[in-house]
Amino acid sequence: MNTNKLAQALLSAIKDLLSWIGIPRQSLDTWDEILFLILIVLISFIFAAIVHKLILHLSKRILKRKNIGFLSSLIKYGALRKLTAIIPPLLISALLPFAFDRHSQWFIISDKINWIYFCVALIFSINAILNTVGDTLKNSKQLQNRPMKGFIQILQVIFTCITVIVIISILINKSPFNLITGLGAFTAILMLIFKDTILGFVGGVLISENDMVRIGDWIEMPQNDVNGIVTDITLTIVKVQNFDNTIVTIPPYSLVSGSFINWRGMSDSGGRRIMREYALKLDYIKPCTPEFLEKMKAFDADLARYIEAKQRQAAAGKTVNTDNPAGLVNGTIDTNAGLFRAYMTLYLQRHPSISKDMLLMVRTLAPTANGLPVQIYCFSSNTDWPSYESIQAEIMEHFVSVLPAFDLYPFQNADARDSIVSGLIESGKIDLSTIDGIPWHTILPAKEKNTANDDTAAHATAQPAKE
Repeated sequence: MNTNKLAQALLSAIKDLLSWIGIPRQSLDTWDEILFLILIVLISFIFAAIVHKLILHLSKRILKRKNIGFLSSLIKYGALRKLTAIIPPLLISALLPFAFDRHSQWFIISDKINWIYFCVALIFSINAILNTVGDTLKNSKQLQNRPMKGFIQILQVIFTCITVIVIISILINKSPFNLITGLGAFTAILMLIFKDTILGFVGGVLISENDMVRIGDWIEMPQNDVNGIVTDITLTIVKVQNFDNTIVTIPPYSLVSGSFINWRGMSDSGGRRIMREYALKLDYIKPCTPEFLEKMKAFDADLARYIEAKQRQAAAGKTVNTDNPAGLVNGTIDTNAGLFRAYMTLYLQRHPSISKDMLLMVRTLAPTANGLPVQIYCFSSNTDWPSYESIQAEIMEHFVSVLPAFDLYPFQNADARDSIVSGLIESGKIDLSTIDGIPWHTILPAKEKNTANDDTAAHATAQPAKE
């Protein structure tokens, strides 16, 4: 009754306004209905906006006094705004019969649009509430290890499908139950014709919901020859520009059904891993003598302080080399290999491009037929590819360049030139004091120098081979 009075008052005011403007009486019946429709739409949305402001203000005041997780999640996901969006179609539906005759074309079209908007607003509200419930359940200690997010997503898909069926039934003016009964036979045809589109849609939803891939991410998928930057994500394709500037397009569902590497975590962490090693010759690993330690003190100031600290620990009866409370790096002064590990750790710790907040160590791996692998494990603070490669190359080049100072040498397979030179040396056909203009003592390890000196004495009369 109150609604009827309000509608009649609005209609009367509109007619008086139109008459005052000077619109002819024969056009009045058409114009007042259109203006009435516009007016009730405006009133409905203004009323919903006022209700939203009041509820939001009240919720924030409650949160200032008491932290309620569910209420915070409602505001986070915009559930309050989406819930108040349901108010306008309900008001319009109540006032619409007073604007048009129920059998008129204008009423039928307006009513369908109104209820479709209601269904869309309702499903957005339900999804926001389900997300809120999911966050609340995820924070519960009893349900932390349960796949609650998957259950919430299943409910969202079910409600979305129901809403789509209802919207279609409104458009074709049929009962939703009639659509559901005929949906079984129609589904097979849909799956056959729109298989890729449906799979792409499902894959796109899963990628979006789980934040698996974003535009600008570096992804790697060897089985599809993908190794580059994601440039575009659509319903049916994900476009990737490889680092060789080729473009690869893959269906979104392949990212969900298969496995791939996303390097976003590396970029966001601010560190890119360096993990490289050299194999040391086992017969050159030896104990450190006091004379050798004194010589190595002059090699590096930080290494000298490390050796002195280790010597003080040994004098005090402390022999622990790891988890040292004095904060010393992992290494030993027992062998030249352990001393080298300590030096490389110190070198990495003071390197300006190595992250100090991430794992850093120099370790030995299991011995192989090629020797004892010594591996560097650290993270570059610069994740840019060219810079990372430059930093990695600099460290590995320094690694191998300082090995002779510790009387250590990396394993290297002999090539054809080594075999020829070895044969010429054994036959006494070349002068051992020089090879290709390079002094022999600079390219032979200490043990081989002694052998070379003996061979030189034995073949003092040997003449170089003629060219």
